[in-house]
Amino acid sequence: MSGGALYLEHFGLGETPFSLTPDTSFFYAYRSHQEALDTLLVALRAGEGFIKVTGEVGLGKTLVCRKLLRSLGDPFVTAYIPNPHLSPGAMRQAIADELSVKLPTRATQNEVVRAITRRLLELATEGKQVVVILDEAQELPAATLEAVRLLTNLETEKRKLLQVVLFGQPELDRRLNERNIRQLKQRITFSYVLRPLDIDAMDEYIRHRLRIAGYRGAQLFDRAALRKIFVASRGTPRLVNILCHKAMMVAYGRGLDAIGRQEATPAIEDTEGAMRVRNWWPLAAGGALAGMLLGFVWYYHGGGWPLP
Repeated sequence: MSGGALYLEHFGLGETPFSLTPDTSFFYAYRSHQEALDTLLVALRAGEGFIKVTGEVGLGKTLVCRKLLRSLGDPFVTAYIPNPHLSPGAMRQAIADELSVKLPTRATQNEVVRAITRRLLELATEGKQVVVILDEAQELPAATLEAVRLLTNLETEKRKLLQVVLFGQPELDRRLNERNIRQLKQRITFSYVLRPLDIDAMDEYIRHRLRIAGYRGAQLFDRAALRKIFVASRGTPRLVNILCHKAMMVAYGRGLDAIGRQEATPAIEDTEGAMRVRNWWPLAAGGALAGMLLGFVWYYHGGGWPLP
């Protein structure tokens, strides 16, 4: 039996509960995420041209983005662009591909724009609303942002032919203040800033992910472990996932069915970006347990740790 199967069987799980993959089946509608999703849906249904969602690294922007894509049914047609490092021409090509636009071989940029325009008019005639969703938008070159803005100029007498949602880190707001793209900032009619979990929301977030993964046992993380994980993660869902995953591996390695602060501590000590919490726990002991954790991770994954 593989290390992964042993881990899942030990806790009665059907799948790994704290994967970093943005799996919408694990979406937890805590207040900030749900408000962001509701804002997006209301704004898009109202036909707004530009909408922006920002948040620090690890707060779940991509998961909200994926949830939005799954929530937009008819009459929406979506073009999802996850790669921000695109030239204006490459961005137009990517949008054309997403909208199934047929282009002539070696089409010029003018031909690409005309073909996109024809396709948008066709979809509008069918009663469709087209939404382009740009992830990691803070990395988009200024010229590419301007090319996207120009595409949103396309409209009928009734409405825009193209709507755009920007997902990005806080640096996106600084980018939009640059003089050469200030016209785009004026187009943004709705915006939302994602916030971290508070400790009660984090507790329910952890329980939620465990339930989705198939856990049916008693409270797995005690209050002391939750407090340490909350302080160390500062309520950032990505860090919460990493710390819970590692703490569960420590508990499994010790044959335990519950996780306390003695299992949370080595997980924190072993994680880049986690705020170290040292009270009575001796530094030497923490280092030794971190070494034990790394040894177990090596065994568990057959010689490597897969988290980015």
